[in-house]
Amino acid sequence: MTVEHRVVFTPSGIVATVPQGSAVLDAARAAGVDIDSVCGGRGLCGRCQVAPSTGQFAKWGLTSTEDALSVPGPTELDYRGRRPLQEGHRLSCQAAVLGDVVIDVPAQSQVHSPVVRKAVDLGEITVDPVVTLHYLEMATAVLGDEISDAERLVSALADDWDMPNVEVPAGALPALSAAMAEGKGAATAVVHTRRRYPGQSEDGEVVERRVLTVRPGYSDAEFGVAVDVGSTTVAGYLLDLATGEVVATAGRMNPQIRFGEDLMSRVSYAMLNPGGTAELTTAVRTAIDEVIGELCEAAGIYRVDVCDLVVVGNPIMHHLVLGIDPTPLGAAPFTLAVRDGVWADAADIDVDLPGASLYVGPCIAGHVGADAAAAMLAEGPHRSPQPQLLVDVGTNAEIVLGDNQKVWAASSPTGPAFEGAQISCGQRATAGAIEGVRIDPATLEPRFKVIGCDLWSDDPGFEAALGSLEVSGLCGSGIIEVIAEMFLVGIIDHRGVIVGEMAELSPRIIADGRTFSYVLQTQPVPLLVTQNDVRAVQLAKAALRAGIDLLAEHAGIADVADVRLAGAFGAHISPVHAMVLGLVPDGPVEGVKGVGNASGAGAARMLVSGSQRAEVERTAQEVVKIETATEARFQELFVAAMSLPHETAPTPHLEQAVDLPPRSTADSETAGPKRRRTGRQRNQMQEQ
Repeated sequence: MTVEHRVVFTPSGIVATVPQGSAVLDAARAAGVDIDSVCGGRGLCGRCQVAPSTGQFAKWGLTSTEDALSVPGPTELDYRGRRPLQEGHRLSCQAAVLGDVVIDVPAQSQVHSPVVRKAVDLGEITVDPVVTLHYLEMATAVLGDEISDAERLVSALADDWDMPNVEVPAGALPALSAAMAEGKGAATAVVHTRRRYPGQSEDGEVVERRVLTVRPGYSDAEFGVAVDVGSTTVAGYLLDLATGEVVATAGRMNPQIRFGEDLMSRVSYAMLNPGGTAELTTAVRTAIDEVIGELCEAAGIYRVDVCDLVVVGNPIMHHLVLGIDPTPLGAAPFTLAVRDGVWADAADIDVDLPGASLYVGPCIAGHVGADAAAAMLAEGPHRSPQPQLLVDVGTNAEIVLGDNQKVWAASSPTGPAFEGAQISCGQRATAGAIEGVRIDPATLEPRFKVIGCDLWSDDPGFEAALGSLEVSGLCGSGIIEVIAEMFLVGIIDHRGVIVGEMAELSPRIIADGRTFSYVLQTQPVPLLVTQNDVRAVQLAKAALRAGIDLLAEHAGIADVADVRLAGAFGAHISPVHAMVLGLVPDGPVEGVKGVGNASGAGAARMLVSGSQRAEVERTAQEVVKIETATEARFQELFVAAMSLPHETAPTPHLEQAVDLPPRSTADSETAGPKRRRTGRQRNQMQEQ
């Protein structure tokens, strides 16, 4: 008579009844419990670790004792895998059930384990990568065998891993042949699985399984790279696909900048220069490959350890990465060559990742790309019960507004002013750039914070802390803050005019031709905020705000308490200063926050989870796109948004946070010096 025992798995609470002597891993698989394993139960990978519990468990009516599992054998005692065996843990593939027992499956041992990451904020997601590793031990070929290495591999995957009908494409055959010879039948197959996820289901039907490459012997190196290709920068993230951990980050300037600062300049280059598209494509692909090299070097891994690559970008970057002519996106009707996500191999975009798959995220519309879709995936307006406004501020701002019922999206041509271009003392966010500004309301004297130095310019020891670093210009957040501060203290009026009469009160305001400028610094590099600088910022912010207001009108949403500013610029901007400028609509100040590189976080989500890819593809298809270029109301909204903070929109929340200057009804040429405000939050802002 067969003796059987109950095995209770926590935290799932699943109970299995198995014959005595069954391996815990086999019991888990039979019961559908989530336990990871690459080596197929051979005690090599260490991923199947579990923690047996002892004591009385009234809930299940059993007592779990130390002798409920077999004692560790040679395989466990000699285990030296990449994942150390934690104290009190057992390898579930080696521990046999000898009595009723309660087994805890830690998160790191679960195939679909929830994770929370810090380097890029992925939130809580389920690790479910589309690329997985499978260790196999196959009989070596002997004379007279009528079976190929490919057939042997397919058969082993079906028998050992219950993976039928796996395709072995031509590109994987050289690696397979070499691995079989070197490993003498022992090999690790890198398998790519594509699923179809109907509706909102998390369980997808397998559409395709194919072998990407085969490694000799046992291997558990399973990494992926997520890349966000922006018009200015290329940011990359290396993740461990087994755990979802962000292992390394890297970034560099997009070399396409030499062809034009903004996207339309690059489209023009492709249009006017024979071979221009190929040049742009080569430049961005080279940058991606270099970022991947930096990531691998930083993590101490080899390129062959990278199994999957995810790329997102705005529509023009998206097309150029894929080698597609972007010129149709430069004129109406702004037609995309492809809207859905693209599944391919990394080698297809000339990236040196042998045996890695490629996924390029879906676009939403002609000017709202895969980067916006990725940001949506990360921040989740489509999952929110309350309206959420998500803005990725860049040369072409992408705006998303909505909730879990419906989502709208638009793009707005803000230009490069927020990134320092078109500003007389503007520069990119590098060491030496001013990122924060405060102006004393009584003296009109400025103080500033510089990237690369922890002290403010009026702090004792600032010069010493600055060292050899030279204060060289204003980056995006500094530009926003200095304009907002100038408005709050009365240097500029609500129309954005620098008030010349203020020169009577401070030598910081100087005549500059027919207009006036504000002197932020005289040495070593003179830094002035000119009237043209103010106008450039006004034009950029008006374009962005008009896009937001247009979406709000279409959505019928009057108030938004959740505003998220994405991208490097959004991560460093002051919410109060953004509202003073009128960059975003009035709302609770605490509801405005920077969320960092949300596009990169969304790309990382797609990398570690197949269901996240399904979600982003569904969401991208469901978004309602508003084309600002063809909307008659856009120009009207743009004109109203030129004023600071806005010509007509009320600002009750902002007025609770800071006293705004009184609006002058006189022309700037005849108006006298304006009274400078102290404001309820001026002192607090001075201390920040």
